Amino acid sequence: MLTGIYSEETHLPQPLRISITVDMIPPERFAPDTPLSASKSYIDLKHAATGALPIGVHFTLIEGVADHIAETLFIGDPRVRRVEIEIVKLAIAEADERIGITMVRHRA
Repeated sequence: MLTGIYSEETHLPQPLRISITVDMIPPERFAPDTPLSASKSYIDLKHAATGALPIGVHFTLIEGVADHIAETLFIGDPRVRRVEIEIVKLAIAEADERIGITMVRHRA
């Protein structure tokens, strides 16, 4: 992902760890034979965090990346009510540090 404001960040892709939590309107109950369409596919979440991000676009702030992911999920499924995105910048972390942001967005 192209992100960052410092000169050492602006010309190289930055490795990010992205975690997504989605709150959505569930069906009344999940029976043993409930189809996948009643849930949120993990493939959709992965797509929002990878494939849906524009190639070659530089995000100055990782908050912009988080907003893009949230918007992708809201547009893709009207049942999604809340999205929590945690982004950790792996290139600047040392040892077990988790340097990054957590952003929560609610459907307007």
